[in-house]
Amino acid sequence: MLGILPLLQACSTTRGTPPASPGNSGTRIAALAESQLGAPYRFGGDSPQGFDCSGLVRYVFEQAGLAVPRTTQQLQQAAKPVPADRLQPGDLVFFRIASGRVDHVGIYVGDGAFIHAPRSGRPVRSELLGDDYYLRRYAGAGRLWR
Repeated sequence: MLGILPLLQACSTTRGTPPASPGNSGTRIAALAESQLGAPYRFGGDSPQGFDCSGLVRYVFEQAGLAVPRTTQQLQQAAKPVPADRLQPGDLVFFRIASGRVDHVGIYVGDGAFIHAPRSGRPVRSELLGDDYYLRRYAGAGRLWR
């Protein structure tokens, strides 16, 4: 379905200021998301002290100078739809995890991987869209940057 290439799943647990990105906003967004790998999960959190999924998106986009909505559903409504075969770093990926509606969001970083704040007890991490769990729950993608 997504035609995603395999890649090594390695997460850094160090956080800090990412290097300045010479690329587009999407590349900068992806780098900022990667800088939060290992941050703790916190329901309603939107800072490096703790993130939920949409709080991570909001924080990362604000660091890139872009104001975005706070909730997953608002993010999906605001984003311009992107076909799975046209994903670029910085795009948002949406999932139906716990219900029939979209209730989870991550930031695509390239090579079939995305970064998200999964749930209580699990820090911000990188996952593969091609993983069976996420593939079955994939609900689309969208772009908020230009």
